[in-house]
Amino acid sequence: GPDAIEIGASVFKSIKNKDLKQQKTHTLHLGHIIDEGKTLDEVLISIFKGPNSYTGENTIEISCHGSAFVLQSVLTACTQLGARLAKPGEFTQRAFLNGKMDLAQAEAVADLIASQTHAAQRTALHALRGGFSADLKQLREQLITFSALIELELDFSQEDVTFADRSQLRSLIETLKAATRQLLDSFRLGNAVKQGVSVAIV
Repeated sequence: GPDAIEIGASVFKSIKNKDLKQQKTHTLHLGHIIDEGKTLDEVLISIFKGPNSYTGENTIEISCHGSAFVLQSVLTACTQLGARLAKPGEFTQRAFLNGKMDLAQAEAVADLIASQTHAAQRTALHALRGGFSADLKQLREQLITFSALIELELDFSQEDVTFADRSQLRSLIETLKAATRQLLDSFRLGNAVKQGVSVAIV
């Protein structure tokens, strides 16, 4: 959120005495997390400034050493300055609300996290990269184009002018029907890939 970098700068002392707030986006900085004058850990801080971040907002990532005690101490230092723990899925929710991904991609993130097979992972990654969304977008754009041509014909109906090729329109509708049928048919397979198949051995 808007105060992320400010909070990070308040607990971080750079090895080279850099001011974290003045650094460029997508940069790494080595230093120490300090809380009430005590050094908690030597860390790397990554800065991502909105809108060029996963969520579209200012974000920092603190890479600590793996001790659960150290991680909790760093979290406590940040929350005392106004940060709070994210709710499950909140980063992806913010990315969706800020227009960084569409609903299909947001659902793909959940599928990717839950994937337990290579096929499920591959399917989720394809959707996350916008493969499914791109198919729908292309179909939508073709429909809008033809809708505009037909509306244009209606506007000039007195002139007896034809803007939309009827055979091309029929061909598009058949293509759309086939694509929609394919998407519907893929639902059962997609569920099997994501959730597995229940098998009774009798």
